[in-house]
Formats: sequence, structure tokens, C-alpha cells
Amino acid sequence: MLGTGLFPIDFPLQIRFALQKRGTMNLFSNEELMDLIEKATAGDKPSLEAVLFSVQDLVFNLSLRMLGTFPDAEDASQDILLKVMTHLSSFKGESSFSTWVFRIAVNHLKDYKKHMFAQFPLSFEFYGDDIRNARTEDVPDMTQNVEKAILTEELKLSCTNVMLQCLDTESRCIFIMGTMFKLDSRIAGDILGITPEAYRKRLSRVRKKMADFLTEYCGEYGKGKCRCADRVNYAIQSHRIHPAQLYFQTAVPAQVMLTVKEAMEEIDDLAQEFSFCKTYQSPESLKQCMKRFLDGDSFSVIRSR
Repeated sequence: MLGTGLFPIDFPLQIRFALQKRGTMNLFSNEELMDLIEKATAGDKPSLEAVLFSVQDLVFNLSLRMLGTFPDAEDASQDILLKVMTHLSSFKGESSFSTWVFRIAVNHLKDYKKHMFAQFPLSFEFYGDDIRNARTEDVPDMTQNVEKAILTEELKLSCTNVMLQCLDTESRCIFIMGTMFKLDSRIAGDILGITPEAYRKRLSRVRKKMADFLTEYCGEYGKGKCRCADRVNYAIQSHRIHPAQLYFQTAVPAQVMLTVKEAMEEIDDLAQEFSFCKTYQSPESLKQCMKRFLDGDSFSVIRSR
């Protein structure tokens, strides 16, 4: 549903009603979007806000999976949405708008070097060694009176995002596009500059790599001995999760939780291993950042394009 205060009082009623009836995904038909984009490039601010709102969660979810942490994902999402704004007049409708946005986002994120894991890269070997050898029983209680079950769920959601950082950038992107967003291989291949056949083969390989790791180490989704409940205090000590700031749980709206089981079963038998994939709502602060931009002098750059 709409974030509080995102749209101005005079936002067109027909668009308000359309947004109220629909979720945060697929807000508009292609025809509606083209009309809004035309108005936005002509300088209509409410139309531009509606266009950005329609792809905001897509951009944030892609950024979060690619970068691994909420602060980094929010920063990158701001950059990407600004690029979408300033290049909006170049969209000619030759592909779907979401595909066009995806291409901008992927190109930005593949070269993004400001996130935490760019400075401290991970590997499956490093992550597996940490699971095997961490002395979790030696860490004191650090839960700060937050229920352990809540912190366990936060760690579970965080862990799956961190695990993606063990993949190289291109493999991570392929896994996310194929498993989370379920992009058609022709579209995904075009975005990455490879053939659909090459994309499908690489997606199959990276899925198996992820599934093998989960099966070996994870007790939640595989047959491993690692249990999130046993590692909560260790994760707090390592700054992996923060009792005072539960980023992941607060961003998963119950009405739009996403499982990839059905899509995965059409391709292979790894569905259960990837049932952790969920869709997150973008933070309110990201919405407010876009609103400040549109309310400022910088909005004039849209009209000049």
C-alpha cells in the first residue's frame, strides 16, 4: 500500500484509486505507464512520483540482494532512481518499463564499489569455515531483552542476503534475476549481454552451487548443523544483526511475501532450498529522499531532458 505522505494532496484521484486497489508491484498497465511517463517528461511532478513509486521496490530489492545490507541498498537505490529520473525521456517503450529500469539498475550495481562487502569480500570457503569453527557458546547474552525468536528470524533473513555475497558479481546477478525476479532468459540475457542459452546454463550452475552450500551447512534449509537460534549472540557481536534495528523483519509485509517454489519446480528440484526469497518494502526514508529531490531545484533537470 501507499507509504504515508508520499503523494501530495492534489494527486489525481484516478491514480490514487488505482494505487489503493493494487499492491506495490505492477501498479500500472503499459499503456498507463507510457501516459504517466509522457506527462512526467513534460514536467508533471505527480506523474513522475507515480512512475518512480511503481519501480521503487523493484530497485530496492535488487540493490539489497546485490549488496547485502539495508544501508548500502538504500544508498544505491537513491542513485539508481535518480538515474531513472534523469534519463526518463530516453525510454521509448521498446521494452517494458521494468526491463528498462532493470538494465539501469544492473549496470549501476555491477560497478558499485561503495558497499561493505566490496571492502570485505566473502567466499563460500570463508563462510563455511566460520560456521564450522565459530565458538558461539563463548559469547555472552547480547539480546538486549529482545525475544530470541525475533532475533533468530532476523538472522535467518540476513544470512541469506550475506550468503549471496559469496558469489562473484555476475553470478549473483544471474541468481537474483532468475530465482527472485524470475526474468525470462531472453530478457535477462539481453540485460547481461549474453545469449539466453548461456544465461540458463549459468543460472543452473549457480543455483546448484547455492543449493550445495545450503545442504551442507544450513540446518534451516538444508541438512547442516548450523542453526540461527544458536548463533544469535555471535551475530550480534559480529555486527551482523542489531537488536535495536531489525531491518529485515520490519521490511517484509505479510501481504507480499514471495516464495519461489512453484517457479523453481518448473526448472529443477531445488525449490525448497530457495524458499527464503522474499520481497521487501523499500524504507520510508528512500521515499522521502525522492520527494525532497522532486521538491527541490534539481527537478528542473527532468524538464530539460
